[in-house]
Amino acid sequence: MGKKLFAVILSGCGHQDGAEIHEATLTLWAIHKNGADYQCFAPDIPQHHVLNHITGQEMNEQRNVLIESARIARGRILDLAAFDAAGVDGLVLPGGLGAAKNLCTYAFDGPDCTVNQDVARAIRTMHQQGKPIGALCIAPVIVARVLGDVEVTIGQDETTAANLVKMGARHTSTWQGEVAIDRANRVVTTPCYMLDSRVDQIGEGADNVIRAMLELM
Repeated sequence: MGKKLFAVILSGCGHQDGAEIHEATLTLWAIHKNGADYQCFAPDIPQHHVLNHITGQEMNEQRNVLIESARIARGRILDLAAFDAAGVDGLVLPGGLGAAKNLCTYAFDGPDCTVNQDVARAIRTMHQQGKPIGALCIAPVIVARVLGDVEVTIGQDETTAANLVKMGARHTSTWQGEVAIDRANRVVTTPCYMLDSRVDQIGEGADNVIRAMLELM
């Protein structure tokens, strides 16, 4: 039997308007550390906006989610429109505000958000095939919006937890490095930077997600 293959969906590059770089990179590290391999994906769409990560101010430019995500993937990335659940063993969504702005509209619409159709299709088809799904930081809101009745965690944030319940999900409170495992739905989540975390704690959470997903395969 060959290595297990994880699909990793990125949402840009940079936590304020794209994928959280620590979470994304340490997810890739955890996949290789645990003897598996990965293929990165991202939707070929415009970013919602571009922010200066020093000032937090919006910049007068446009960027593409797939092209920006390629920075993290070192160019080895595919358009999410080409995603085929039959070809992978697990699906992981790192966080960052790009997950809430580019992959869905949670940052603007809360529990009434819409999810990018290719993201929703990837999650739905993986779930239908009984393959595990992992989500870090704010990304569990995407899984909850698509699947509804799932157990997830975003840490300790009461507002976000309440919004998850409005989506039909069940929230479990966690701390740095901890994971919530919904064995029935094969969904594994961890809070990462939804809490005041250090980078080593992000690595611990990513590692725990990947190890739990491998056990569910």
